[in-house]
Amino acid sequence: MAFINDLGKIIFFLFLLLSVFLITAKSERKLPNYLFAAFLLVSVIDLSGFFLSPPDHKWVMGLKLSSTLLQMPLYYLYVNAACYYNFKFHQKHFLHALPFLIFLVWFGITGVTEDNARLFDVVSAIQYYFYIIAVFWVLRAFRKLYQENYSSNHQLTYQWLFRTTILFLIGNFFVLLRGLLKDNEGIYLSLYAFSSVFVLFVISWFVLNALYRPNLLAGINKNLTPVQPVAEPKEEPEKLRELLNLMETEKPYLDDKLTLQKLAEQTNMPEKQLSLLINQYTGKHFFDFINEFRINNAKELLKDQPQLTVLEILYEVGFNSKSSFYTAFKKETGVTPTDYRKSIV
Repeated sequence: MAFINDLGKIIFFLFLLLSVFLITAKSERKLPNYLFAAFLLVSVIDLSGFFLSPPDHKWVMGLKLSSTLLQMPLYYLYVNAACYYNFKFHQKHFLHALPFLIFLVWFGITGVTEDNARLFDVVSAIQYYFYIIAVFWVLRAFRKLYQENYSSNHQLTYQWLFRTTILFLIGNFFVLLRGLLKDNEGIYLSLYAFSSVFVLFVISWFVLNALYRPNLLAGINKNLTPVQPVAEPKEEPEKLRELLNLMETEKPYLDDKLTLQKLAEQTNMPEKQLSLLINQYTGKHFFDFINEFRINNAKELLKDQPQLTVLEILYEVGFNSKSSFYTAFKKETGVTPTDYRKSIV
């Protein structure tokens, strides 16, 4: 038990430190940092139970317990802010705090009894999985929008948030397992220690990624709408030939910040028409369509310019990170750029 108390102190003060760091760190987009700092601060209230005995007062006990109902809403809002650069916090978002306020008042008036604590556990479990589903829904919509409208690698943001949410689910599984085995003190304390270390690892990894990889929070336009599928075309239109000719001659894909909007301006086509043209006749999203040209160009440079390093080539053809280049290249060719170069020597 002493180990758990010491571990709780470490997590408590680390979360406080990370919260201050997020709030004070210089960043072009502060809202995601503020929301995640709020998530950490709310978590600190819950984690303080590791080593602090709160005063035996109805409102204090109620605040400690009901504050857990703020964690997932804050994470959900964080995911929105991380995905969309024009996401704004509005008064309507305070509605997410309504369950917290209801239970806080209820606990403050009646105290934390066995019956209302049991009801709280049910409500908090339902709320947790509701927000998990909501987060996955946001990520699904985000993925579709960036694939249809952006050529830069927002896939890293998607993968990072998706994996973190999966880790949260795994952590919640251990919490549930801990609750089921609470009658076995040895196993219960072991699971408590393990879940605490797991939480410490996940949050530290999450925050450090956010701070040291600022491109993860570039975000996309929240006001974009997914393109609706249409019937399969029968013949290749003239507009597609003009688009492919432009891609070969002008090479707009060399711009690492190329978007559907920019390409639409160069082709004198409405964005929706251009997106439909690409989806309908190539079977690809805008993201994959642009990367195909970049990869083909990279293959030529790997073959004809042996003096260029892989890093130089990836920037030359329009990629902005090594990981995104390697992922796209292997998806297109089945091998890494280095192996491809070796195979043609």
